[in-house]
Amino acid sequence: MEPVYLDHNATTPLRPEVWERMRPLMLETFGNPSSAHAFGRKARQALEDAREQASALLGAHPDELTFTSGATEANNLAIFGLRPARAVASPIEHPCVVEPLRRLEAGGAAVEWLPADERGVIAWHEPAAGADLACVMLANHETGAVQPVRAIAATLPKGTKLHCDAVQAVGKIGVDFHELGATTLTASAHKFGGPKGVGVLLTKRGTDLKPHTFGGHQQGGRRPGTEPVALAVGMAAALEIATRDLAANRAALAAHRARLWDALRRECAPVVLNGPEIGAADVAPAALNVSFPGCRADLLLMSLDLARVACSTGSACSSGSLLPSPVLRAMGVPDEVLKSALRLSFSPAQTSAEIDEAAARIARCVRMTRNG
Repeated sequence: MEPVYLDHNATTPLRPEVWERMRPLMLETFGNPSSAHAFGRKARQALEDAREQASALLGAHPDELTFTSGATEANNLAIFGLRPARAVASPIEHPCVVEPLRRLEAGGAAVEWLPADERGVIAWHEPAAGADLACVMLANHETGAVQPVRAIAATLPKGTKLHCDAVQAVGKIGVDFHELGATTLTASAHKFGGPKGVGVLLTKRGTDLKPHTFGGHQQGGRRPGTEPVALAVGMAAALEIATRDLAANRAALAAHRARLWDALRRECAPVVLNGPEIGAADVAPAALNVSFPGCRADLLLMSLDLARVACSTGSACSSGSLLPSPVLRAMGVPDEVLKSALRLSFSPAQTSAEIDEAAARIARCVRMTRNG
């Protein structure tokens, strides 16, 4: 059997054309971009070209963009760098947002944790007086539910900063940093056909963001260290391609989501949809989160792996955990539904035939698991 990869929210394959743009930076333009000689100047030019390209595609100024090793570093840099004394967030945030906030909470900061509704959208209310940071992701990593970031930004009191984890949105739906009204925003290249090991933090001009690593002047001192030029070029190239094909890709993903849902309902009912309804406008349609009552997700996942279907029970950063998904828990999903939930996530390059084959294999594995 040919493998079927349904875990694109965890990571995506590197696009061949992205590799072609990166390759010369690995083998030929290998200078340190901080060096004053010709090798360094050439690398510096490639780096700054990538910074300008990526920032323009994200609706930011070049001096607002900091290259990082990925979203986890970028989210940590934003949260610890903004140093909130009182924050507002929700358990539907990714672990690399929740855990830094928990660390701040343990150190004496106050964090107000808001629930989500049954569709996976944060149950927002105006934060308590004195809150200096709100953390609101743009698209959820498990359900695809798009959060009302623009509306929330408009309600924030003066002086309250807004951090937006846009990792599962960038390259899948339109993202404009300045239009969103966020103070900081993060993205990661490997979620949209770019290389692993590079992400960005966008920081609004005039924001006092304290670094948490030291030892160099690079990137305005916010993230010192030799910049990974080839990775930065790869991220900009992948973002260019994803943005160019955004409307067509979103339509393809929405079609895959609807097709798989319809097939699963026909072939292995009962099945429960977790998150936004099929066809909803406010969803990043790369993911379908479904539960199969009567199954245990961990056993079903093993059965699917043997059937050469790759998927997950949630965030890749917490997939080794046996605890129920905090995202689905925050949505009020009942225990029987919670313990049988899987996340299936797609690529626009996949075909309808691949989706149909995936549905057939999933249905077989569900029936086998239910029958014990």
